[in-house]
Amino acid sequence: MKKRLLLSAALGLCLSAWSAAAHAQQVPEQGFLCCNMRTDGSWISDINYEESGKRLIPYGTPLTFKGFGRNRVEVEMDGKRQWLGNDYSRDLSREAFAQRYIVTTDPRLEVAKANPKIRQAIESAKVTPGMTREQVAMAVGYPVTSENPSLDAPRWRFWLWSFSPFTVVFNEQGRVASVETDADTLPKVFIR
Repeated sequence: MKKRLLLSAALGLCLSAWSAAAHAQQVPEQGFLCCNMRTDGSWISDINYEESGKRLIPYGTPLTFKGFGRNRVEVEMDGKRQWLGNDYSRDLSREAFAQRYIVTTDPRLEVAKANPKIRQAIESAKVTPGMTREQVAMAVGYPVTSENPSLDAPRWRFWLWSFSPFTVVFNEQGRVASVETDADTLPKVFIR
């Protein structure tokens, strides 16, 4: 009986280790940052606040996936460790969260094909009419799932910082029609 229990426990541990390794393999080891994201030097929150002391890490920055922590993904960029923090999208699995931010194809290749106004907006971390959902994500990050459960929704709600929400409104073709926010926030997030 003891041997069976020990064998069952050992088999369970092996399956658990195999499952963890299989999930980790779904995240590319080498990739690129999907979007313009802000860091305090080591932490990149999915809310992507523009706060004092934070700097912008540009979309397309090469990175290496290092592993998972609790509600975070460890990556290395420019020889420095960064944590991608899942602060507001915790309904996503850690793998799905990581795959959102770590992409295998350099997004700069797609942006290079876009018209000059859209390229300028993405490089400025702003939104402009005519952008696709993918281009909006490259420019300002993904909307957090706690407020945006579906990426197919006609409106994405973001926060420039804790008192400056803005909403990107998409038309029926899935392109940016407008941005709704207060007069102070609008020029910081939108190019007409």
